Amino acid sequence: QVQLVESGGGLVQTGGSLRLSCAASGSITSISIMGWYRQAPGKQRELVAIISSGGSTNYADSVKGRFTISRDNAKSTVHLQMNSLKPEDTAVYYCNGFILPSRDTGYRSYWGQGTQVTVSS
Repeated sequence: QVQLVESGGGLVQTGGSLRLSCAASGSITSISIMGWYRQAPGKQRELVAIISSGGSTNYADSVKGRFTISRDNAKSTVHLQMNSLKPEDTAVYYCNGFILPSRDTGYRSYWGQGTQVTVSS
């Protein structure tokens, strides 16, 4: 069974930094795009950043220049380095991956359980 498990959330002051990590586990043949999404209270889940297996990245305008996404294909992990955090970055952050499980014929979208990031003013 494929799982994504996030870690690294917490409480930080405005201007601080956090690093989120997400590890995929289970019987996996391949992982294509991995990314981070977030959902603030009363709002829809939104894209934060995505990265392809080749390292191409895309960011939401609101985090460009402050957040950096990276991945380690050998370890099936994706990370999100968050700097210069603002109160509006407060949300539950979710890891997502398009994964081809073993003994399967197509990629499926998997989500982690989410990790809370709170930025105090």
